[in-house]
Amino acid sequence: MDVMPLLLLVAGSAAIAAAARRTPVPAPLLLVAVGLAVSYVPGVPDYTLDPDVVLPLLLPPLLYTSATDSSYLDLRAQMRPVALLSVGYVLFATFAVGWAAYLLVPGLPLTAALVLGAVVAPPDAVAATAVARRVGLPSRITTILQGESLLNDATAITAYKVALAVVVGEGASWAGGIEEFLVASVGGTAVGLILMAPLHWLRTHLKEPLLQNTLSLLIPFVAYAAAEQFHASGVIAVVVVALYLGHRAWEVDFATRLQEEAVWKMVAFVLESAVFALIGLQLPVVLRGLGDYEGPDAAWYAVALFLVVVVVRFLWVYPATFLPRLSARVRAREANPTWRGPIVIGWAGMRGVVSLAIAFSIPLTVDDGEAPFPYRNLILFLTFTTVIGTLVVQGLTLPPLIRLLKFPEPDPQAATLAEANAQAQASRVAEERLDALLADERNTLPPPLADRLHSVLERRRNAVWERLGQVNPITGETVDDTYRRLSREMISAEREMFVRLRDGRYIDDEMLRTLLRRLDLEEAAVYRETT
Repeated sequence: MDVMPLLLLVAGSAAIAAAARRTPVPAPLLLVAVGLAVSYVPGVPDYTLDPDVVLPLLLPPLLYTSATDSSYLDLRAQMRPVALLSVGYVLFATFAVGWAAYLLVPGLPLTAALVLGAVVAPPDAVAATAVARRVGLPSRITTILQGESLLNDATAITAYKVALAVVVGEGASWAGGIEEFLVASVGGTAVGLILMAPLHWLRTHLKEPLLQNTLSLLIPFVAYAAAEQFHASGVIAVVVVALYLGHRAWEVDFATRLQEEAVWKMVAFVLESAVFALIGLQLPVVLRGLGDYEGPDAAWYAVALFLVVVVVRFLWVYPATFLPRLSARVRAREANPTWRGPIVIGWAGMRGVVSLAIAFSIPLTVDDGEAPFPYRNLILFLTFTTVIGTLVVQGLTLPPLIRLLKFPEPDPQAATLAEANAQAQASRVAEERLDALLADERNTLPPPLADRLHSVLERRRNAVWERLGQVNPITGETVDDTYRRLSREMISAEREMFVRLRDGRYIDDEMLRTLLRRLDLEEAAVYRETT
């Protein structure tokens, strides 16, 4: 097996995505553009994905890292709007977009059109939530978008499998489709509930951070595979397990949390970058396979489908926002929504990695490999263009739209005050615990070390309050910024001295690594205390 194309794909896509961070162009768009250009370079190999491994390989880790970063409590509080979007909207979009494609594209069977509808139905809110946090959207809207992106994949994949069964001749009915959806959702939830406690117990009882992080990398694949064995939704199983583990992450060792955060950021970065690069690399192959749909007609179908996808989301979002308020119970439990929120939620329907993963999983052949899958390249092409269209049009215009709507800006002083009050209460409890421990003769410490423990608590307690202080008129720095800069300068001086001592053979490399790790942890503590 030649691994060079895979290495080039991963290294190249990572480099391009990193370069995109220095430009105003979103990383997915730059990756697609470069991938398309590279695909025409002589000697570049064809990159193909095995449809049988796309979903199990790509979705579990991406869903896991998103779910562990989510708030279980916030999602539970917003479960009604999240369910309306992640289940109701996806099913509505599957049928509405599929029916529109059936009418727009001559000769496209309704069954294949519904496969297309299911593929492009689930929005990928990763980019939307990133924008939301950066521009200061209300937390309720951010939670709804994030919750939708976690749960809508299971609905879309189930709808896709039902439509696919019809296309390949396995037979399906409305009753069978509803039954499969119930089995997938209930079964996936059950598998997640069964696995989450034992997996958490195993994580907390492994003593080595390296072993804990190895288990963390395996968890999403284990949950997905276990659910799929019972014909349940592996996506829901992964989300349930990840939400639970994220909610209980405070029980894991600090070193594990630090490593885990870095590891999963790297995994998500590499996977997402590689998938978008594959769009550009495979698009020429897809275009060559369009057959009767080549030429200007294909561009017209792509534009029309993009418009349908955008309109269909608004057709669902506004009624789903305001019609439930006819219920007195909903009005009593939830604040009255403004007209701004549905606009942002409707426009934040960018498609992304999930749609691409589902599209790539369409089998190459049917009838036991005797015939090619009908309209596969057309579905792939329209999926690619829809993803690119939503990323370009909606992704680039979402930030100015949010600024134009002028949402009430969050009060940073109020957030800092809440943090300071929480830190003060925690520090008081910690100081009481420390005094009680020092009163025990088994915990006797020299006075300087005991004072140091007290000073650490005092520094943590005061650091947050100091953020409310005024900015230095000379440097433009807050007290917080100055403290962090001076601390890093001191640590940098120590680090340079340790290296000089190693180079002079006063200490060996093993001791140098020990001393540098101690400084690294100290620098991380300084950074976290002041951010």
